[in-house]
Amino acid sequence: MKKFTLRLKLPVFLAFSVFLCAFASFDSIDEYVNYLQKSFTDHYDVNQESDQIKKYELNVTNNGFCRYKRYFNNGKIEYFAFKLAKFKDIDYIGSTLSGKLYLHTKSDDVIVQTYNDKSGDVDSMGTCVAIPVKNIEAEDLNQIREAFVKLTASGQVIKP
Repeated sequence: MKKFTLRLKLPVFLAFSVFLCAFASFDSIDEYVNYLQKSFTDHYDVNQESDQIKKYELNVTNNGFCRYKRYFNNGKIEYFAFKLAKFKDIDYIGSTLSGKLYLHTKSDDVIVQTYNDKSGDVDSMGTCVAIPVKNIEAEDLNQIREAFVKLTASGQVIKP
């Protein structure tokens, strides 16, 4: 009788475990990437640099990169990029109406390139990317930081 009870308990326990796992929330890499992309699109403040910048591109990719490209009215182009696995922390300087979001990396991990500059093209490395933002609350900043941390910790973003 004990063997019968044990054999009955095991499948019931497994079925119950599968049932609970069906309702578990597993956040995917794409969800974090999409959240960051939407946050940057919604909060980017083009007015902070509108007299200098013609257009910009700000992308967080699911293959593990954050890229920010600015096209100036005089033809100059600035490009910043870093691997999400190298992310360290964020800082924000400003108010809830407008400010700058600084994305810091662990070391000199930000690729900085300039093109069509009067003083010549420059390739260098940096430790942060500064992004002008507007209408951002502390909760938004915390969620952005959390998304970066989860992407960095997952280790999956480094795979193309």
